[in-house]
Amino acid sequence: MDSIQSGSKEFKRAKLAFLIAGLVTFAAIYTVQPTMPLFANDFHISAPAASLTLSVTTGLLAFSMLAAATLSDKISMKNIMVFSMILTSMLGILTALSSSYMMLLLFRAMLGIFVAGIPSIAMAFIGKEFTPRDSVMIMGFYISGSSIGGMTGRLFTGLLTDLFSWRLAFAVIGVISLLLSLFFWYTLPTPSTPVRKNIDWKSIWPSYKMHLFNKNINFLFVLGFLLMGSFVTMYNYIGFLLIKPPYNLSQTVIGLIFIVYLFGTFSSIYMGKKAKQYGTSMILKWSFLITIIGAVITLFPNLLAKIIGISIFTFGFFAAHSIVSALVTERAKQNKAQASSLYLLFYYLGSSFVGSFGGFFWDHFSWGGVISFLLGLLTTGLILIIKCTQAKTASIMIQKKAL
Repeated sequence: MDSIQSGSKEFKRAKLAFLIAGLVTFAAIYTVQPTMPLFANDFHISAPAASLTLSVTTGLLAFSMLAAATLSDKISMKNIMVFSMILTSMLGILTALSSSYMMLLLFRAMLGIFVAGIPSIAMAFIGKEFTPRDSVMIMGFYISGSSIGGMTGRLFTGLLTDLFSWRLAFAVIGVISLLLSLFFWYTLPTPSTPVRKNIDWKSIWPSYKMHLFNKNINFLFVLGFLLMGSFVTMYNYIGFLLIKPPYNLSQTVIGLIFIVYLFGTFSSIYMGKKAKQYGTSMILKWSFLITIIGAVITLFPNLLAKIIGISIFTFGFFAAHSIVSALVTERAKQNKAQASSLYLLFYYLGSSFVGSFGGFFWDHFSWGGVISFLLGLLTTGLILIIKCTQAKTASIMIQKKAL
């Protein structure tokens, strides 16, 4: 198999294509986050019910990725990604036509199923079609697109909702995504990896089972669950808080808060370098501590304090997420794709279940209840890291004594 060579026309096209793939994916998934208070008002539903518009998407996305990754062996990776992006964009447009809460939820559920063909296949495509050195750069473009898509999707939704309505906002973003998807179809090079005629379904479960029962790696799945659950809960309900007195912020201003994602873009690179210098365990602990500190700061009533707190929280989250995801691929000695899929499964299940359950604390205990819930999750993760680090250190000491 010939890799796509750095500096070639195909390589330049691939960089742009994966930037678009990340942008369309995360814009589609997280467009609903700043508009949840409006769903609650328009459809006369509770905050937890409104949060299901995101949770049902990420929950179905989590499980659908496992199937998409397997189907990529039988169907062209490019075809699956193009199919997923076009359908995802069309479902985004259809969401704007939702006449009821149940119809909105149905479209978001379908979107979760079809969008799964992008993140799961993107990692496989990059790993198979590029050299190890070049794949890091291409993955960087995909992650950058994800960050930009998640941020701009929320920003444009807030702005267009204030100017017109959330329905028009969803329709516009859906149309733009559809045009970008067609451009992605034209831009992405055709993969050289041959497809298989048959899939060995019997070998799928053992390849996942080996990671699920491996203590050196399965605790990382739990950390992904706790991290993403905390992150989505914070951003799900901060809008409900800031739209009320004494803040009374508009949808545009609430959307602008997502600019703090830029702190995450910086922290994932900065703390990754520090992890090489001081060790992943120490920096991972610090990342969790930073996330906890940021959550606590949001308890102060001052609006500026809340924005600073969210910024620190976001910095810590992205740092921790980048370290944990890197540890997954590092510790998986074989079947790395399955290990990554399992991590993403737990990661998005955290978004789905924890993100909705956080609404119980908002409804009954307001913002203080939400932060108490988050502190419980993050402290659990920190204790897990400390215990696993101690266990690993003890194991190394025993091995040294045996020698």
